[in-house]
Amino acid sequence: MTLDPGTEALARLAEERVDHRFKGLPPDAEGLTVGELAAQRRNLFSDGFATPVLALSAERLEHNLALMETYAARHGLAFAPHGKTSMAPQLFQRQVEHGAWGITLAVPHQVRVARAFGTRRVFLANELVDAPALRWIAAELERDADFRFVCYVDSVRGVGLMDAALKGTSRPVDVVVELAAGEGARTGVRTEAECAAVADAVAGTETLRLVGVAGYEGEVPQADPDRVHAYLRRLVALAVEFDGAGRFAGTDEIVVSAGGSAWFDAVADVFATVPELSRPVLKLLRSGAYVSHDDGHYREITPFNRVPGEGALEPAFRLWAQVVSRPSPEQAFANAGKRDAAYDLHLPFAQVVRREGGERPATGIEVTGLSDQHTWLRTAPGADLEVGDWVGLGLSHPCTSFDKWQLIPVAEADGTVVDYIRTYF
Repeated sequence: MTLDPGTEALARLAEERVDHRFKGLPPDAEGLTVGELAAQRRNLFSDGFATPVLALSAERLEHNLALMETYAARHGLAFAPHGKTSMAPQLFQRQVEHGAWGITLAVPHQVRVARAFGTRRVFLANELVDAPALRWIAAELERDADFRFVCYVDSVRGVGLMDAALKGTSRPVDVVVELAAGEGARTGVRTEAECAAVADAVAGTETLRLVGVAGYEGEVPQADPDRVHAYLRRLVALAVEFDGAGRFAGTDEIVVSAGGSAWFDAVADVFATVPELSRPVLKLLRSGAYVSHDDGHYREITPFNRVPGEGALEPAFRLWAQVVSRPSPEQAFANAGKRDAAYDLHLPFAQVVRREGGERPATGIEVTGLSDQHTWLRTAPGADLEVGDWVGLGLSHPCTSFDKWQLIPVAEADGTVVDYIRTYF
């Protein structure tokens, strides 16, 4: 049986050789393929892995994938999780296997990665005006009749640039008008009247096809439930207005899309009120940080805190570092730093200590800073910490955790490494 190119590309990941490019892997694995190393089912703590090493929990990863699949289905939402979080085609594939409509991305390079590994549906949450990238997208659409691509438009000038780059192409590029989340927010058209002007500009081209509206409620200024719900109601009203004006006559379904990782409960609430339109509506949620969740920022802001009856995400990352210096009773240093750990939202959190095969809570141990290759630890009186101990660190912000590691072990609760996740940033 001949595999499609994307499936073949995923399979070839197991054929990549382990070498100096990949941090934390056992030195004696040099020359093995990733598949051969995975088949050995080595233990993260006793079979040669070197610190610092980042690991994903196999059980928690699967839990998070299944939870969001169930959540989206329960609320009648299609799901296109944001792939910029992990940039890991293996996780893209698992997300699709767990019911995802497709994958959301942000820039052309990310689309090229996704396409190289067989992603069939891509939602680009950005206006795309780069002419070479647009011509490449057009060629992909021409080459593969099953490829679905949708991107933002948020200006009349942007529409003009897209149209100029796409002249002569045979298949129009699907676009959605992005409604800004308010004055001072990030991208997007600020008013409904300006949205209509952008839609008119799209209608004046043969290279673009208007298929819906979209936005990002995470940029609502001074966001609270009332303001976020009000913005999302504006987005739905814009879709209704556009449909009533016949602006979606060229499409078979109408896309209405929103959803980051902080307010997807509000998206579910408001999208449930979308009235019947002239065509079926694809209610597309784009939350991405759920796949690994975290021990800081997203633990604090996840909507599951507001709707605990719907379940709970579990932090799947842990960074292991080794104590390399204990210069005083109040201070210690471990060998992970800014090159290894997310630090843009919160510092890492000391969670557990391992010594001679035993594990205990990191009582009295606090991360106070990061250097490039050191974790600064403050130790309370009586804290049991010695040079050579491994410290397990929780992390905040999945996006800036994944991007520091090219090959990430996936470990079961007992430390058995069952897979390796390849990233492409």
